[in-house]
Amino acid sequence: MDRRSRARELTMQALYQLDVQGNDVYDSLSKFFMESEKDTYIGQLAWNWTKGTWDNIKECDELITTATIKWQFARLSPVDKSILRLSVYHLKFCNDIPPKVVINEAIELAKKFSTDKSPAFVNGVLDAILKKIGSA
Repeated sequence: MDRRSRARELTMQALYQLDVQGNDVYDSLSKFFMESEKDTYIGQLAWNWTKGTWDNIKECDELITTATIKWQFARLSPVDKSILRLSVYHLKFCNDIPPKVVINEAIELAKKFSTDKSPAFVNGVLDAILKKIGSA
């Protein structure tokens, strides 16, 4: 697995923890990344992406909500929500990552960590968001 993919996995897991446990775990995440990853680049990247996503969570959630018309945001699984939040952060705020890479990585995370239907769901939501961002 390449280093950025590993950082994406860690970030998705951190966002999951924040969603489930709230801000109580926020301060411990930076320390966790640095201690659990021997590769400091991965740990730092995961922390930067987690912080960036969490700092922009409201805007990310609003974009997800507009793209999940048939689904109530609150009813999304925490895993899918975490994957979508990270991906929306990348699409909206990280110009150094091509949208195709963002979506492909999100699908891979969904295959690895979520249900059989999640990859198609994540793909559809991110495609709708990308179209919306592109027209903004």
